[in-house]
Amino acid sequence: MTLPDRNNPYTFDEFLKRRDRFDYYRDDTFLQRVVQHFTGDEWPVLHEQLLEFSPRPSFRWRDLAEINSLPDNRPRLTHFDGHGHRIDRIERPQETIEIERGVFGEGLFSDQTSLWERLSKQLLIHQNGEHGVSCAMTCTEGLVALVGAHVETAHPAAKEIWRHCKEGFDGDFGTGSQFLTEIQGGSDVPANRVEAVPDSDGQHFRLYGTKFFCSACHTDYAIVTAKVTGSSDVSTFLVPAWLPGNKDREIRNGYRINRLKRKLGTIELPTGEIEFDGALAYPIGPLGRGVANVVGHVLTVSRLSVSISNTASNIRAVREARMYMEFREVFGQRLIDYPINSGQIAELERRSQATLCGLYKIYGQLIGQGGRLTAGLPRDEDLDARRHKFRLRLLIMLQKLATTSDTVDILHRCISVFAGHGVMECFSAIPRLLRDALINEQWEGPRNMLLAQIHGDLGRVQDWYPTDELVADLLPGAEPEHQQAWAAQLGDIVNADLSTGSNRQTVALAMAWDGLAQDIFNHYQAEALAEVG
Repeated sequence: MTLPDRNNPYTFDEFLKRRDRFDYYRDDTFLQRVVQHFTGDEWPVLHEQLLEFSPRPSFRWRDLAEINSLPDNRPRLTHFDGHGHRIDRIERPQETIEIERGVFGEGLFSDQTSLWERLSKQLLIHQNGEHGVSCAMTCTEGLVALVGAHVETAHPAAKEIWRHCKEGFDGDFGTGSQFLTEIQGGSDVPANRVEAVPDSDGQHFRLYGTKFFCSACHTDYAIVTAKVTGSSDVSTFLVPAWLPGNKDREIRNGYRINRLKRKLGTIELPTGEIEFDGALAYPIGPLGRGVANVVGHVLTVSRLSVSISNTASNIRAVREARMYMEFREVFGQRLIDYPINSGQIAELERRSQATLCGLYKIYGQLIGQGGRLTAGLPRDEDLDARRHKFRLRLLIMLQKLATTSDTVDILHRCISVFAGHGVMECFSAIPRLLRDALINEQWEGPRNMLLAQIHGDLGRVQDWYPTDELVADLLPGAEPEHQQAWAAQLGDIVNADLSTGSNRQTVALAMAWDGLAQDIFNHYQAEALAEVG
């Protein structure tokens, strides 16, 4: 029985002490087990690297991320200086800039950093949900991958930009972004209308037109898609934000940032509308191959990064929900001692761990292919190699669409653990992570676009990768009767035209495809979890 006490002594300090002293890597024994399982011989060195690195995102960067996520600290755009000159200055809080210097100072995209180290450090960074830095981190990785694939034929200035982003100059690392979206279509890159006009020397181009949704518009460089004058094919270009000597003078390279967007989430991230008016641009890769370049390099990196972000959000939210359950007492006993709570948190932990194992398993396959995918469907290799590459392409898209959906549900359920405190952004980071997860679902192809893309890809490979063999290869641990049922259902869906004719039958098949895609990938993750043990 509780008696009145006008000086209520209750505090959350016990919970906060445990939560705030948690080291993202050192104190997460399951994460260590997953890293050890998938990284093999690299584990002993990588383990020490992560032990040394983890305190930075776990403590200092975490605290800074909480500060720069406050509404008053949103990025601001100043169009003119005091003398009427157009400068389009992006103003960001110092907390963001400190995190950015620390993250990019790690040299994540350097040849000195292994791919396993890159993934694992990014996973720890993403636990803070600080998209003002992590979005630029992802876009810079895509820029490095795209330019690196064509560096031999790149303009000398583009090569210098690549080195600046990859290895840094005297400890200063360049930051990148990617501007693809136009008002007439987000994922519909072939519908782009921004024009690239050749300069007289044939090595430079000038860009004209507007990009409608440009995230990380504060960065040093951007990959931009455009169509060369007179061509209907998309090309890719590398565009500096400032030409040499002009950054300190705040003279942008032939473009204007007309406004910043107000978004549901990722509020630390400046996302703007950019109007090009003669921006100097360097072509990357063959002209007219822009869609293949974007899909084969940029989107692969970005889709993986979304999955890393989702996985990291799950890990943090479920961990903190369990800590709160073990602390909070209601009606005379701890939350964790109620069977429904105990069962729910165990299921959330299982789902979170499965997502983590699936991420590392897929990333290991990507490393086996040299760290990148080739554009388009493989056709010119032996059957086993073609099938392996197709499975990886398929898994990366399935992972993106499935983990975004799962993460929204997991974070929602974690919020409910905290009851009224769960919706208070001053109490925990989970509401912010949920808003960001909703944004993540729209990046690099929303769910329905990915379902359509995968469905089309499956139809195009039926002659050399039948659905029954594909399902057996994707889910070797499934019971044969389950494999057969999934293969039969998938076969019916693949053979149907889901692009037109919204009659009862096609709608039913399309909805079945939505559920089946989620089921197949969730089972893939469950097998990865069982593999770790």
